[in-house]
Amino acid sequence: MPASDVLKRKTGVIVGDDVRNLFRYAQEHKFAIPAINVTSSSTVNAALEAARDANSPIILQTSQGGAAYFAGKGVANGNQEASIAGAIAAAHFIRSIAPAYGIPVILHTDHCAKKLLPWLDGLLDADEAYFKEHGEPLFSSHMIDLSEEPHDANIATTKKYFERAAKMNQWLEMEIGITGGEEDGVDNSHVHVSRLYTQPEDVFAVYEALAPVSPNFSIAAAFGNVHGVYKPGNVKLQPELLGDHQKYAKEKLNSKLDTPLFLVFHGGSGSSKEEFETGIRHGVVKVNIDTDTQYAYLIGIRDYVLNKKDYLMSQVGNPEGDDKPNKKYFDPRVWVREGEKTMKARVTEALEFFNTAGQL
Repeated sequence: MPASDVLKRKTGVIVGDDVRNLFRYAQEHKFAIPAINVTSSSTVNAALEAARDANSPIILQTSQGGAAYFAGKGVANGNQEASIAGAIAAAHFIRSIAPAYGIPVILHTDHCAKKLLPWLDGLLDADEAYFKEHGEPLFSSHMIDLSEEPHDANIATTKKYFERAAKMNQWLEMEIGITGGEEDGVDNSHVHVSRLYTQPEDVFAVYEALAPVSPNFSIAAAFGNVHGVYKPGNVKLQPELLGDHQKYAKEKLNSKLDTPLFLVFHGGSGSSKEEFETGIRHGVVKVNIDTDTQYAYLIGIRDYVLNKKDYLMSQVGNPEGDDKPNKKYFDPRVWVREGEKTMKARVTEALEFFNTAGQL
């Protein structure tokens, strides 16, 4: 299918068949789409600006904690109310502003573990209400992560949620096998190393359960991935295992496709270009980026404050004179923008790294 049909059919948030067509096009043209965790309108805008200027599609996602922050740290979250409200607010903001950037955007939610299922329940309620009014769900997709559960329970519960999402032609990402480390309240640092590598039979079991429901799903299969930044040698990634999953599925399905499965790369911070390229070659269509963009956002603000320190200690008075006003230095639009610039640069780097740049 031509890029003009797949990628330029709609700007702003895309859903349903457009998401699947984009992912299949990514496989065919050997690129993956960065999924950027966003926590505010500012981080949303930085990611969108990078994608627009790189002529690329982008995935914007909120985690449960990031969604709560979007709502405001002053909102109670004992029953996931802040995380639900924040994710919905982020979704409406992204839906409102994304068309102005003229690129296709997948609106996603990240890592919903078993203890966080009430969050997903609330978001699906919002999806269904939006679908009733607009004929499509509020979010393009969700991720359900029950990888700490036994495989049978993981797949059965995932299927139940997928049946609900599929009624809206909504995409679902699931995880089989565990991504190590700790991120946003999900701590897998204690997990035995053997659980960080998923077997082809387990991946295909997911396909067998979900494919009869809808073709709109992707699988995050573990191949040694760990959240966060790590030193080379501390983690042994084996992205070539993803090729085993595809080969197994291809043989079982007698498929003409070399990559019949849509796969996802989690815990990619610190990974080499060769490791990413191996994953993409074996059908990875989405790569999560969070730790690196968090730090990148800080860099711009940190350096601005350090460089302008003498202009930020009071509202009036600086090295140019005791009566000189400092508003143009402490205005949030100035120093927040510096964080957006450095985050944008890191997202741009990811778009180039994963061969997403220029795909529109």
